[in-house]
Amino acid sequence: MRLAQHMAVASKKVRADCIEAGEFPELAQRYRVMAVPKVVINDRVEFEGALPEPEFLQAVLRAVGDGQEPPA
Repeated sequence: MRLAQHMAVASKKVRADCIEAGEFPELAQRYRVMAVPKVVINDRVEFEGALPEPEFLQAVLRAVGDGQEPPA
C-alpha cells in the first residue's frame, strides 16, 4: 500500500485506496481476497503479496494498457 500511496502522491493520474477486508466483507468477497496484501488495479490486474517496485510498476502499466517498459 505504501508504494501505491507514493505513486498517488507523485501523479494525479494515480489514486490509491486501502480497504480493510474485515470491515468491508462485500468488497473482500467481490475481489476474492484470500491473503493480504491483495492489490487490484483498475479491475484488470490483481495479485496477492508484496512485489518489488519494478514488478509493481509493471503491473500498473499492464492495468492501464500502456505497454511501455519502465526504465531499468
